Amino acid sequence: MDTRQLKTFIAIAEHGTFAKAAEAVGLTPSAVSQQMQALELEVSGELFDRSSRPITLNGHGLQMLEAARTLVRDADNIIDTISGRAISGTFTIGSVRSSALSLLPLSIVALKADYPDLRIKLQVANTDELMSGVLSGRLDCAMVAEYSGIPSALRWHPFINEPLLVIAPKGTPQMSGIDMLSTMPYVRFNSRFRLAQIIETELAKTGVAPNLIAEIDTIASVVSCVIHGLGVSVVPWIALRDIAVPIVSAPFGEPQIFRPIGLVQRRAGTRVAIIDRLHQHLSRLSDPYGIAR
Repeated sequence: MDTRQLKTFIAIAEHGTFAKAAEAVGLTPSAVSQQMQALELEVSGELFDRSSRPITLNGHGLQMLEAARTLVRDADNIIDTISGRAISGTFTIGSVRSSALSLLPLSIVALKADYPDLRIKLQVANTDELMSGVLSGRLDCAMVAEYSGIPSALRWHPFINEPLLVIAPKGTPQMSGIDMLSTMPYVRFNSRFRLAQIIETELAKTGVAPNLIAEIDTIASVVSCVIHGLGVSVVPWIALRDIAVPIVSAPFGEPQIFRPIGLVQRRAGTRVAIIDRLHQHLSRLSDPYGIAR
């Protein structure tokens, strides 16, 4: 088994047919077919369901695809490191659907400037899917909030420890967060994400029963509701970073609650230098709450 066979196999999975894969890897369809026959012979099993048109990967093929992507990526990374050649290939970043997602575009642009030959992909999913993706090698790293269920094969490094804030419309008299929540209509962040659970838990601890006026499932929409005068809410600092409209804010929690967000990666991964550089960019953009690696 060599990486040329594996790259061809991956191309078939991504392009759907032997003919399109042949174009992608610069081979003839006949050569692609021969490579796949040799690969199946080596693994002692069929990897394709040839009863359908176009052919598809069978169960063994899907298992092989995960291994192939990891092997090819690791081989390319090792060659880059040993040879000193410019870092290239594909670097895939995962992220939760979070207000912190707004940091990634600028970070990716900066990372692209560091590694011009690197192809960067961004995928958004929930935390469990991201963990699975990093473990399997589909993702090189992923941005997630602090999470107690991180597998031992992965490690997590925070790049920001951001405060949570009670926010109110422009013109609201300055008062404590508790007073805002106790006296003004409340726009609730209603979501299955852990941030919503953190907010609800702290509200329960304070004994405040807010006057609920709306329930919204995205932080960006919550902020918009507050800006337009609907009520007050609780949001992370990063959600306000690019807001140009004046807004009144106060610390949330007693003591104030902070939320760490970081990058998770495989302990045995080979793209450490790129991930470290991405972490630096994210930390810099998170000033004054950024955390150096």
